[in-house]
Amino acid sequence: MANKREAPVRLTRIYTGGGDKGETSLGDGSRVAKDNDRVEAVGDVDELNAAIGLVLSTNCPGEISSSLQRIQNDLFDLGADISVPVPDESKAERLRISSEQVSRLESECDSFNAKLEDLTSFVLPGGTETAARLHHARTVARRAERRVVRLQKTADVNQAALIYINRLSDLLFILA
Repeated sequence: MANKREAPVRLTRIYTGGGDKGETSLGDGSRVAKDNDRVEAVGDVDELNAAIGLVLSTNCPGEISSSLQRIQNDLFDLGADISVPVPDESKAERLRISSEQVSRLESECDSFNAKLEDLTSFVLPGGTETAARLHHARTVARRAERRVVRLQKTADVNQAALIYINRLSDLLFILA
């Protein structure tokens, strides 16, 4: 089920043929190889969004479901941030992930964690189907974070996006 957004996207044609030779377009229109570090990072964020969709397909409690649905929309914005090289101030206004979204994740971490007992050992992934899927989403988030860190070594990246994905993996652990 698609979530409604402020400005709906209208896709009239899914395939374009533009990527048939192993290249794709970034958010600024530039063309790069599909195995470019920026494209790899966007792909991992997309996979994370799909993993969260799998969590939502389970019997997920309402408060967690609401949080994850909002996070899915944030991940579209995060992917957009990563897909646009931001080397100068003129493009900075295009960034979508902000410190306020990071603060919201931190608040949710604190709120959900306050309901749990202190950890006294390592946690093995599993338990309920929802918990297992949350653990899987957490591992995908960690991989996406590693990709963004790798990208940051050679390109400009919205720092709030990197922090956001780090906090998100923490939240997914707490929720699991």
